Amino acid sequence: MKVMKPIASSEIPTGEDWLYEVKYDGFRCVLHWEKDTIRLTSKNAKNLSDSFPEVVEFCLQQSPSVANFLPLTLDGELVVLNTAYQANFALLQHRGRLKDSTKIKQAAKRRPASFLAFDVLTLQGQPTQKDPLLKRKEMLKAVFKQILSDNILSHIPAHSDHQKLWNILFTHKGEGIIAKRKNSAYQAGKAHRDWYKIKNWRHLHGFLTSYDPHNNYFAVSIYEKEHVIEIGKCAHGLSGSDFQTLKEVFLANGEKSGTQYHLPPAICAEINSLDLYKNELREPAFASLLPEEQPANMTRNRLALDMAMLPKTVDLTNIEKIFWPKPSYTKGDLLIYAREISPYMLPFFQERALTIIRSPAGVEEDFFFQKHLPDYAPDFIERIPASDDEFLLPCEDLNSLMWYANHGTVEFHVPFQKRDTEFPAEIVFDLDPPDRQSFPLAIEAASLLKELLDELQLISYVKTSGNKGLQIYIPLPERSMTYEQTALFTQAMAWTIEKAQPTRFTTERMKKNRGDRLYIDYVQHGKDKTIIAPYSPRKTPEGTVATPLFWEEVKEGLLPEQFTIKNVPDRVKELGCPFADYHQSKQKQPVTNILTLII
Repeated sequence: MKVMKPIASSEIPTGEDWLYEVKYDGFRCVLHWEKDTIRLTSKNAKNLSDSFPEVVEFCLQQSPSVANFLPLTLDGELVVLNTAYQANFALLQHRGRLKDSTKIKQAAKRRPASFLAFDVLTLQGQPTQKDPLLKRKEMLKAVFKQILSDNILSHIPAHSDHQKLWNILFTHKGEGIIAKRKNSAYQAGKAHRDWYKIKNWRHLHGFLTSYDPHNNYFAVSIYEKEHVIEIGKCAHGLSGSDFQTLKEVFLANGEKSGTQYHLPPAICAEINSLDLYKNELREPAFASLLPEEQPANMTRNRLALDMAMLPKTVDLTNIEKIFWPKPSYTKGDLLIYAREISPYMLPFFQERALTIIRSPAGVEEDFFFQKHLPDYAPDFIERIPASDDEFLLPCEDLNSLMWYANHGTVEFHVPFQKRDTEFPAEIVFDLDPPDRQSFPLAIEAASLLKELLDELQLISYVKTSGNKGLQIYIPLPERSMTYEQTALFTQAMAWTIEKAQPTRFTTERMKKNRGDRLYIDYVQHGKDKTIIAPYSPRKTPEGTVATPLFWEEVKEGLLPEQFTIKNVPDRVKELGCPFADYHQSKQKQPVTNILTLII
């Protein structure tokens, strides 16, 4: 079946005739769904079913629920999701290349793929392509009302506000959006004016070092210290005259080697690209040549900032300033970290009043706590009154987060309750060993606590504190427990662990009386008290991060200094976020098991 393809556009069509969807970086895929047969085919009619067995198996499980709609054909995208708005094309591409069934199943278990439907092509075996898009969208909703909600199979919702969707997409560094005409029929190919794709380009800067007349590709390079490093190749995007001029410069002045003509760094350019992966630019195109730019400015650091896609609200200053001297991490590294981790960290800031630690001159210099918004804060940060002349410190969007980071914020601490409520949103145990060398005690205590929580069938999460301990989270449904009730529960759990191993664990608050035992801090969980937020950097010598973990990682060999602002974003993209379903799990949490225990 030939699919309908969107037309590339630099402008978003607007008006009442249009709706908008997230464009994901994946494999275009058609799902052919019959009672006992599931088949996945690519836009080129290649069978993908064997490569993505988790999708096939889930659909077969759901077949009884959608029996009234079968046979059914859905158009959509196969993806491996990092977040709800960002897909991981590198992992998907790796999955697509696997041939061994055992390795495919292992990869599917580690990072399952998702089929995200956006259109219905047949319903009950009858073609729907001539129906208007809005009608097909209603059909799609009807189908998915019958399907058990799961990340492996879902549908892409339509939005009416393109600017709001673009802002969300930009925060998540998603691929782009698709604009679709509401009354459009479904037709194969691009012979239409009804679907348009608008890409969320990274704007990269480099200089051109070679030209190959056999394929018309120019090599794009940067400086890494004094070395010239190629980061990819680009051929498209220039006007005919600019391309011809550039080509003639290389042919006339370049040094020929094989099929290529080489020049020293001189000609700078801005390149639009979806990504840069293993020195391969994704869908590169020239944005412009930059005759006024100097090659010396085209560096690895600038490339990192380009790739981060910092919002325009950030006025970059002192980005080379060393913030963490031991690993030589700079303010620029902090900004890049905050930008890259924002989709994973911001959900834990929603409706919370933050306490931050600012170290404007670096972590070894003076620092201060801040609980109220300074009067020079920009207007895009919401003013939430704390008293007559003071405002709370909110951080609910990318612009706010980047403003705090740009002003030297290295730690973000959050309370256990949302604003304007007296009820805790979660229970947290802080497992605090006496020093870094005693971190194995935290691993042991966390494992014991996990056993107790599993016996109560409670959903729990674990993260490093970013310093020397571990922290265990139990998300709670809204207004389900009071602080008085959670205090009884945390005390009971802490005392149980202390009693089991009194020479290794203690609830003694006085440090001088703890000796070399791990302190189980259950008293810290209280109204208006705070804890370091998931994914917050820490004011430690190594630039560590309060990092969410998978429970299977909590074992011998785990060390808090393994996780820094330099490697945590890549870790999340490769492994997924261990707290990805944290907020959804609240509604499934069996709180009655806790209440029964403490009554």
